[in-house]
Amino acid sequence: MQPWELIARESIRDLVARYNANGDSGRLDQVVDLFAPQAVLDVKGVEYVGRDAIRAFFADTATDLRERSGPAYLRHFTATLQIDVDSADRARSRCYYAVLMADGLDHWGRYLDEFALVVDRWLFSKRRVTLDGFTPTGWAAARNS
Repeated sequence: MQPWELIARESIRDLVARYNANGDSGRLDQVVDLFAPQAVLDVKGVEYVGRDAIRAFFADTATDLRERSGPAYLRHFTATLQIDVDSADRARSRCYYAVLMADGLDHWGRYLDEFALVVDRWLFSKRRVTLDGFTPTGWAAARNS
């Protein structure tokens, strides 16, 4: 394994962690900054293309969470992060996620990601979010009914 590949892998691990931490803290600008300018966020088959569309999606989600009764916080946990570095400027990964909210486990699924090296910084070029399941009385259940 070459040193550049190790740097890519560690940078991607850090990127995924920053996505979770910034999103869970409501720092939308910092979340959007993790995406390449023309990145695609695919949530259950609906594609949001470009940073403006991605930001609008996250802003809508944040508003929905604030309007929910009770504490409006969430904690994303990712596991089994598998990274494939395809070249010096492209990589892919997949991992599982679980989301905890005030009432406990709310929903879970997988992230299928593509990354690009943009001006010496690894960014999401595509993030596909799959929803494998949710708690029947939770927030995700209400959004998916």
